[in-house]
Amino acid sequence: MISNMKNKADISTMGTPSTRIDEKKALAEKTLAAMTLAEKADKFRCYQKSVQSPDHEVGFFEQAFRDVFQRKPYSLREDFCGTFAVCCKWVKSDSERTALGVDLCSETLEWGKANNLVKLSESQKKRLRLLEQDVRKKNRPQVDVLAAQNFSFWIFKTRSEVVDYFKMARANIKSDGIMVMDMMGGGDCQIEGHVDKRVVKKGKRGFRYYWKQESYNPINHDASFSISFKFKDGSWIKRAFEYHWRFWSVVEVREMLAEAGFKESHVYWETEDENGEDTGEFERRDSVPSAPCWISYIVAVR
Repeated sequence: MISNMKNKADISTMGTPSTRIDEKKALAEKTLAAMTLAEKADKFRCYQKSVQSPDHEVGFFEQAFRDVFQRKPYSLREDFCGTFAVCCKWVKSDSERTALGVDLCSETLEWGKANNLVKLSESQKKRLRLLEQDVRKKNRPQVDVLAAQNFSFWIFKTRSEVVDYFKMARANIKSDGIMVMDMMGGGDCQIEGHVDKRVVKKGKRGFRYYWKQESYNPINHDASFSISFKFKDGSWIKRAFEYHWRFWSVVEVREMLAEAGFKESHVYWETEDENGEDTGEFERRDSVPSAPCWISYIVAVR
C-alpha cells in the first residue's frame, strides 16, 4: 500500500505533457539567450549580405553582353555558384531567363536550396538547374553568359590549369556568348596582415565584415585570404571562410583567355564621381591610374 502511494506521488511530480513541453521551451529560450550573437549567426547569410550583390551582378552581365551583341541575354551559367544567389536573381529578372549553377560543395548548395531556392515561385524554380560537380566539365545547353565570380578561378594555381578551365568554359558558352569574371589588385592586396573592414548592417543585428590578407608570396604569388565577422556584443566568427589562391594579374588572365581560344577580352573599370568616389558603375578602359586597391571585371568574347 505504501509502495502504491509512493508510485502515485512520483507520477504526480512528473507533470503533464504540456508542462514538460513548457519546461523544455523555457530551457531552450534560456540557452538561446545565453548564446553570443556569433553563435546565433549563420555564416552563409553573413557572407551573402557582405560579399554578394545579385542585383548589380545581373545588371552588369546584361550591360557587358549588350556591349558586344546589342541584345538581351537569356541564359546564365554560374560557375563556383556557392549558394547561387545570382542564379536566383537571374531567373527572377525575366520570365524567359534560365540559369545553371555549378559547384562542388554540397554544403553551400544545400544552404542555397533551403534559403534561396525556396523563395522562388514554382515557375522560377523550373528555370534554375543545379549541378554538384567540377566546373571543368562540359554541359548542355550552352549559355549566353558564363560567370566565374568572387575570384573563384584563382583556386587554379598553374597556367595550364587556368587555360584548361578557360577552354572548358568556352565550350560551355554559345558562339555569340561571353564569359565574365571579376579581378582585384593593388599594392594593399599584397601586404600581409592588411585588413579591409566595413559595417554591413547597423542596429542590434548589425555586424562588421573583415577581409584579411593572411599571406602573400611574391615569388610564386601564392596568397591566402580570410573573411571574419564581428558582432555588436563583441563576439566573432573568425575565419568563417578561408581562401588559398594564386594572385593572378589582369594581363596574365587576358593572355590565358586568348590562349584558350577566346577571340577578344575587355577590362571594365569602376568609374568615379566628381569627388573621386567610386560610383559602382563600370566601363571599358584600356588604361587606368594605379590605385592601392581596386576591383575590375574581365569580359571575354567567345
